[in-house]
Amino acid sequence: MTAPLIVADRAALERLCARISEADRVGLDTEFHAERTYSPRLMVVQIAFHDGAAIVDALAVSDLRKLALALTHTTVVGHALSADLKIFADRFDLVPPRVFDTQVAAAFLGYGMQISLADLVRGVCNVRLSKSQTVSDWSARPFSQRQIEYLVDDVAYLLRLFDALTPRLEELGRYEWVYEECAELGDIERYHIDERRAYLRIPGATRMNRRELGILNELVKLRDRVARERDLPVRYILPDDVVAGLALLKPAQLDDLSQLRRLDAGMKRQLGVAILGAVARGQAVDEADLPERPSRPAAPARDALVSFMSAAIAEIARDAGLPPSLLVPRAALERLAREVPRERANFERTLALQPWRLSLVADPLWKLLSGVGALKIEGYAIGDPKVRLSDESAPQ
Repeated sequence: MTAPLIVADRAALERLCARISEADRVGLDTEFHAERTYSPRLMVVQIAFHDGAAIVDALAVSDLRKLALALTHTTVVGHALSADLKIFADRFDLVPPRVFDTQVAAAFLGYGMQISLADLVRGVCNVRLSKSQTVSDWSARPFSQRQIEYLVDDVAYLLRLFDALTPRLEELGRYEWVYEECAELGDIERYHIDERRAYLRIPGATRMNRRELGILNELVKLRDRVARERDLPVRYILPDDVVAGLALLKPAQLDDLSQLRRLDAGMKRQLGVAILGAVARGQAVDEADLPERPSRPAAPARDALVSFMSAAIAEIARDAGLPPSLLVPRAALERLAREVPRERANFERTLALQPWRLSLVADPLWKLLSGVGALKIEGYAIGDPKVRLSDESAPQ
C-alpha cells in the first residue's frame, strides 16, 4: 500500500469525500479519547481503499459532517464497528446504512465472538500487525512515523478480509446471517439512548419504589444535562451511588445534603439547588405517571428454566459451529422464562430474534419447552459426556 494521504484541511477533505462516495466499499477505523469527556472526542479517522489509505486529522479539520455523509454512499468495512459508528451517530446523527463488520463475520466462521483485528489478519492474511501504539496519545501532533504505520495497519487489511471472508460465508450459507447482523449496526436507532429509561442503569434501581424511581429519573436527567453542558463524564458530576443515595434520601433543603458522605462540599455548592429542584420535581409527579418498577430477577424456578434452555442453545450452537451467545442472547431466554408464552406464534414474538436465528432455534426450543423434545446426556459412562437434543415425537 502506498504512503497514506494526510487530510488536514477542508479542500483535502472534500476531495477525499468525493472519492469515498464513488467507491464500492471503504475500510474505516477511528481513534478517540473517551476518558475525560461526556462523549468520545474524535482524534483521527482512517479510510482505506483498495490501493491506499487516508488519515483524517480530526483536530485540524473539526467539521467532519461531509465525511459522515460520504460514508452513507458506500459500503463501510470495519472491525468491531459499533464504537466507531456511535461517534458518528452522536456527533452527526448519521451512520452508514451499509456496513460489514469483520469481527461479526469471523464469529460466524468459528473464530469466536471477540477476535481481535490483529489475530484475524494473522489468521486470514498471514500478516502480523504491530500494536505498539495501542495506548498512544492521539491528541499529540505531528504524528510520529510509528503512529502513522499503526493507523494505516488498522485499515489496510479490512478490504482484503472482506474479500476473503465473504466467499467462505456464502459457501456455508451464512452471508445473509451476517448481513442481518450488520444491518443493525447501520441502523441509527441502535445508537439513540432511551432517556426515559436511563435511570434503570443506576445500581439499586430495581429495589426502589415508584416514588423513588420518579426522583431517580429526575436526578439522572439533571446529571446528564450538566455533564453534556460541561463536556464531562457523568461520573464526574454525580457518581451512581450518590444519585441512588439522593433518590432514597429525598432531600428537601440544603442541610439535608450533609447526610450523604460522598456528596462533597464542591458538589453541594455547585449543584445543591439543582439537586433539590430535581428531587422536588420527582416528588410532584402524579402517582399514575410514576415509572413502573422494573421486573425483579427471576425466581429460582425461572433461573433453572433459563439454565435448561441455555444448555439446549449451547447444543444447537455447537452443531451450527457458532458461539451460543451469538445465537440467542440470555435476555431472550429470560423473557421466555418470565412470560411463558403458550402458543408458537407468541413464543417466536417473545424471542424477538432475527429470521436466521429463529430458523435454527425456534423449532427445537419450542419442542423442548412443549415436552415433545428432550435434552439428554450421552456418553457419560464411557467418560465422553455430550448434551444431546432429541425429538421424542419422531419415529424411533
